[in-house]
Amino acid sequence: MFQGNPTCRIIFPHDYGINRDDPQSALQACSRSSAHAWFTRSIPTRNRIYILSQTEPNKRGFSGAAKGALLMIAGTLFFASMHTSIKYVGDMGIHPFQIAFFRNLFGMLIIIPWIIRFGLLPFKTERAGLHGLRAIINAAAMLCFFTALTITPVTEVTALGFSVPIFATILATIIFGEKVGIRRWSATIVGFLGVLLILRPGFQEVGLGQSLVIFASLVWSAALMVIKVLGKTESSVTITAYMSLFMTPLTLIPALFVWVAPEPHHYIWFIGIGLCGGAGQMLMAEALKSASTSVVMPFDFFKLIWVAAIAFVVFGEVADIFTWAGGMIIFASTAYITYRERRQEQVIAPKADLS
Repeated sequence: MFQGNPTCRIIFPHDYGINRDDPQSALQACSRSSAHAWFTRSIPTRNRIYILSQTEPNKRGFSGAAKGALLMIAGTLFFASMHTSIKYVGDMGIHPFQIAFFRNLFGMLIIIPWIIRFGLLPFKTERAGLHGLRAIINAAAMLCFFTALTITPVTEVTALGFSVPIFATILATIIFGEKVGIRRWSATIVGFLGVLLILRPGFQEVGLGQSLVIFASLVWSAALMVIKVLGKTESSVTITAYMSLFMTPLTLIPALFVWVAPEPHHYIWFIGIGLCGGAGQMLMAEALKSASTSVVMPFDFFKLIWVAAIAFVVFGEVADIFTWAGGMIIFASTAYITYRERRQEQVIAPKADLS
């Protein structure tokens, strides 16, 4: 009998060569994709197979919550390292557009294991145009964000970057007509108050870098809307693969206008930035697979802590009280928004005998 709450995994047949009319093949494929799960029931549908499962406890008694928390903390360290490295390389005279290109180029290394394992199956899609649109939006946001990192205190950029879910909540109501309850609207308003606390318009000049971060967050939230649509028919593997494939040439185009011939030691930083970004994404994905969103997401705040520590050591930056307070307010509001949205999107599996 299951001990604790079972979880519902969504497996896309074409990712693993599954015959959707053969539940047993789905179970076998899922077993190959997750070493920590066993399965009791499968529910085939037209485009995907829902698997009711439970994560097996670690033999050493390491809980899924603890594992998810540690993976998220590790992921935030990689993201913080990437952010501070971008600023450091920018200080060397390399334009942020060029850094963005190399981040995507070397970040493509993340999809190599998938290609080795599944061949070209991750690229099988009938929605290439929508993948391209997502990549264009994402590239625009990345260019703005990277530029902000090179001209604004990195701790402030990171704190303002937590605002993406706030804009996503608003866009979801406009584009998809999603119903947002009073709790999420209240969290959204509180999040904007956190943004205002950092920017303090009227008390200080709002700089270009700060404006670029806010704009990047808004654009990134638009990319999330496209991902919502893609997620109905495409697997996360396919979405990530196409993002990596399209983002590299898209960021190369603006980079060519500001290109500076990199020196050999620059490539070490470029590779490190690409690998840090890829590792951070993988660790965050694994964290969310190991534990629930409500358990994992609060640890995303470590990103601000890591960034503040590294920025202090490397650049001598000291974040003021307004950045810390605003960052905590923004993060708390977005964490709650994410938690509420996840609760609404949970798949309600049919009642079954789980004994």
